[in-house]
Amino acid sequence: MGFFGDPLYEPSYELVGDEVAVFDTSKGTIRARLDSEGAPIHVANFCELASSGFYDDLKFHRYEPGFVIQGGCPNTRDMTAEQVAQGGAGPHGMPGTGGPGYRIRQEYTTNPNNSHVDGALAMARSQNPDSAGSQFYFCLGPQHFLDSGYTVFGVASEGLDVIAELRAGDVINSIRIEHE
Repeated sequence: MGFFGDPLYEPSYELVGDEVAVFDTSKGTIRARLDSEGAPIHVANFCELASSGFYDDLKFHRYEPGFVIQGGCPNTRDMTAEQVAQGGAGPHGMPGTGGPGYRIRQEYTTNPNNSHVDGALAMARSQNPDSAGSQFYFCLGPQHFLDSGYTVFGVASEGLDVIAELRAGDVINSIRIEHE
């Protein structure tokens, strides 16, 4: 069960097993191999959102040097890059507090590949373990203390230099799903 007794969302995206997310950002392109075997719910959810255009024109809203760069909050859609970088509320609320309107089940306890290495792609969540939705982050260096509490669902295969340059306010132009 999710929040307040609501059932957790089960994505209907059909996984092939060779999914790669291609992030077109204002700083360049990032390619991340997705782990559909270790985190099938997270990968299917992410692919579903990306394929629907959910992430298009959102901004990265959280930058913690040497830790993470986080994006995927729909509250940033109608904000300028400058507004997001300044950290104030937008017309739909504070960046970092929005989601797709549902939550998915955690997979960090079942994913054998759940390792927050440099460039790992993982889902952000609130205190409830089953509260991830659309917000994701890339690790800026290894963050293994997160392994026991957050689901890793991919890792950057290209663009670590781009990830290192991202800051709050930078734009996610689009994320498309390809197959290797």
